[in-house]
Amino acid sequence: MAALLPVIIGIAVAPMISVMVAGSIAKANGCVLHEGFVNPCVVDGKDMGETLYAMGMMGWLMIATIPAGIIALIVWLIVATIMLVTGRRSAPPAAGAS
Repeated sequence: MAALLPVIIGIAVAPMISVMVAGSIAKANGCVLHEGFVNPCVVDGKDMGETLYAMGMMGWLMIATIPAGIIALIVWLIVATIMLVTGRRSAPPAAGAS
């Protein structure tokens, strides 16, 4: 159950990470990055403009992933609370328990 929390958060913020990485790469190489159109950006002798543009546009996925992540987090909290209150654990019963 606890392993699910990082997955929920990771999926919710993945587009934000993509945008931040694209912006950092563009800034480090003196490139212009925006949503209007692809700008050339030469990184180590290769034009990465289209790749950085695609990574930047992934930010639009946050419109779906952030609300979905919030809903999943609320559901996770409800289930975790119910499991805690009822005493149910994911661990197997102790040896010798009947």
